[in-house]
Amino acid sequence: MTTTPETQAAPLVDLHRLFVAIRRRKRLWLATGLLGLIAGALVAIVLPAAPTAVTKVIVVHQDDSPTDSGTLMRTDVAVLSTTQIAEGALKKLNSTESPEEFMKNYAGLPVTNNVMQITVKAKSDEEAVAQAKALADTFIADHVQRSQAAAAAQSKAILDQRKNAQDELTKIDQQIADETGKGRNANASTLEGMYGRRAALASQISDFDSRAQQAGIGSPQVAAGTQIVDAPRALPKAFLKTTATNSGIGFALGLVLGLAIAAIGAVSRDRPVLRREISAHLGASVLAQLPSKRRGPARLWQRSRAVSERQRVATTLVRAIKKDKPAVSLLELGAPQVAAALALDIATALAADGKASVLDDLPGEDVRKLAGETNSEITVVGAGDPDAGPDERRVGVGTVSPGTAWTDLEHLGRETVLVVKAGHANTLWLHTVARQLADQQIPIVGVVLVDPDPRDKSDGTLWDGLHTALRGRAKAPSVHRVSVVEHEDRIDELAARIAERVAVAEPPTRRIAPVRPVVPPPLAKPPAPLPEPGKVSVGDHLDAPTKKFAPVKPPKRPTPFKRDHGEPAHKGELNAELEPEKSAVTTGAPPRAGGFATQTPEKSAEVS
Repeated sequence: MTTTPETQAAPLVDLHRLFVAIRRRKRLWLATGLLGLIAGALVAIVLPAAPTAVTKVIVVHQDDSPTDSGTLMRTDVAVLSTTQIAEGALKKLNSTESPEEFMKNYAGLPVTNNVMQITVKAKSDEEAVAQAKALADTFIADHVQRSQAAAAAQSKAILDQRKNAQDELTKIDQQIADETGKGRNANASTLEGMYGRRAALASQISDFDSRAQQAGIGSPQVAAGTQIVDAPRALPKAFLKTTATNSGIGFALGLVLGLAIAAIGAVSRDRPVLRREISAHLGASVLAQLPSKRRGPARLWQRSRAVSERQRVATTLVRAIKKDKPAVSLLELGAPQVAAALALDIATALAADGKASVLDDLPGEDVRKLAGETNSEITVVGAGDPDAGPDERRVGVGTVSPGTAWTDLEHLGRETVLVVKAGHANTLWLHTVARQLADQQIPIVGVVLVDPDPRDKSDGTLWDGLHTALRGRAKAPSVHRVSVVEHEDRIDELAARIAERVAVAEPPTRRIAPVRPVVPPPLAKPPAPLPEPGKVSVGDHLDAPTKKFAPVKPPKRPTPFKRDHGEPAHKGELNAELEPEKSAVTTGAPPRAGGFATQTPEKSAEVS
């Protein structure tokens, strides 16, 4: 068992439809990309890059090591971007600019663990070079000063430790002198310990002296190694490179923006572009497709191709509607010019077998304008002109765009061919068109799709519409509305034709045959004429006594007593009274009033 498309769950986002919608709106995103490209180029021209100077400084760190991950250089970059460095550079330049504003015009970039690049922007190349030189000198001086300050602080700390050791040594010497002065009473072990302590203090003082001397020298490698390795210079103005870079960035941003707008519009607008979607929403199969009107230089060499394709479609439609007497209309939805040209081609093909004309009901009178431009010999009439003759084939052209007068569509033709532009109307309006045509009982022969997607491989055929599809028109005549019947003798014939068409064209639908008027049966004998007044004679036998019958008694209501359930004794008399009434009903004579039968005078005389 195969699953029909109606039973399949619709996806939340149809990627095929989304890609087709984006591809169809390529003019939009290409236009936004082109605008971005132009905007980037204009930015490069109108707002050129400021003059820039660059210099490189090698920075030697006292605690530098091969395993450093760049932390020391990042610290130097952060120190460069401080108000102290900016203020020192401005003092060298004798500038009154605030350090905060000056900091916005330069930046440091760590190239390696010991090389830093300084970039400065200014109003001119000379000013940029001067500012770069001042910044590099200020940073080097600050870096060397900080290194020397660290060395001086270290030397002072060593000298302070040496002084403390020297003071302790002086005390030890005094204690040794005091103990030696006791002579024989001196403690030998105490003296030995004091001598050992004096020797250790003397060694420390010597070490502190050497360290203090070395620290006093400072870090000459820092002062000597930190210097400008690349003199400040102005960068050349690469106008073409800057323009190309800005244009490329603008094109990329514009292209992304256009694609985003196209994708959002395709999801939110809900305008079908595939053949299977349009045929499903309109309830009719796609018979043919035509490309839209070419734009630009392409229409010069593709004009003949478009005309030949339109004539081929017109030939297909003529073969479908040529055998049917009812008029067929072309109703456009987003393609009035294509519908007008197609109507003229169809009328031209029909005019070969007889008289043909076109009924132009388009708002812009596109058929009249096209007929005047092409000098067509086909007669174009308006909506207010007289109806077509018995031997004239008329092709009506109208529109089903919003604001259409739906009740006037039946005057254009009893059947219609829809000329729909893909992606023009949304799903709701396609349903409205199909519902209004169904209410007007105008069958849709098929759909001619204009401007389809060239890569659309979907099928636009409905397999449950045999009575409107072209494959069913060759086997069964099209069903039209039955007009009011004026002659009763043709009711049976018309009813048989309608039943045959319904059984062949629409097997699943059950139609009800038209109701015939009820005619009373003819009388068996015509009533006898009444005699003229004054000529009625009464026989002598009428004076005989009249036989009276017992009056009809109404039946009694049922009672719970058994004695009341007996049968009446005058059953035979009641039957005798009802016989004249039965005979009157069968012969067509009206029953007599009074509720009981009375014999004629002649019969009563014979009985007596």
